[in-house]
Amino acid sequence: MLEVRALRVAYGGIAAVKGIDFEVGRGELVCLIGANGAGKTTTLKAIAGALAPAGGSVLLEGREIGGMPAHQLVRRGLALVPEGRGVFARLTVGENLRMGAYCRDDAGIEPDLERVYALFPRLRERRRQVAGTLSGGEQQMLAIGRALMSRPKLLLLDEPSMGLAPIAAQAVFATIRGIAADGVTVLLVEQNARAALELARRAYVMESGSIALAGEARALLGDPKVREAYLGETTS
Repeated sequence: MLEVRALRVAYGGIAAVKGIDFEVGRGELVCLIGANGAGKTTTLKAIAGALAPAGGSVLLEGREIGGMPAHQLVRRGLALVPEGRGVFARLTVGENLRMGAYCRDDAGIEPDLERVYALFPRLRERRRQVAGTLSGGEQQMLAIGRALMSRPKLLLLDEPSMGLAPIAAQAVFATIRGIAADGVTVLLVEQNARAALELARRAYVMESGSIALAGEARALLGDPKVREAYLGETTS
């Protein structure tokens, strides 16, 4: 589904992503973990068209999309749920969700809206409420629901648990698991490394703009380096 080859991204003269390679197969849930400043969010932004790559290749279903504008990528089936959620604070919940379908004119919008409300009953209850007045967990539900309204083949999630209470974070992770089970391919960037590795099938670990480790998520959960650096466990 997604192939990233020798991807480089720079801010001015500073290299933030240094020629990384990874892939996400159709129907997979893959996570990208690492410390703050490792380049995870920058990588997602480059894939999603929010940043222009300095070099390398990004292929979606075998077609080059590197440097393509974000609005064109949505039409190709790629959706990003950004860090910080990015809801339209002055619009209602319902209006936010319909914004997710802005590039569509098919008859499936209303059924898809009902599916989002079924996935997030709280959003149905608050569909006329202004989004800026929602709790953090509710805004995260809304951001995910808005992305689903574009009918993505590939869903990019950037730090979905950030700033959420533990119960709200657990609910979000359960939702992500359900979305992947329904066949949506997911690339997850998540600061909560344990939760991400427990959720994903495969994982990549980023350090200083490079891929430091890669493998099955369950295997990385047992890796001494990962346990000490990202799970807060000491090994002997």
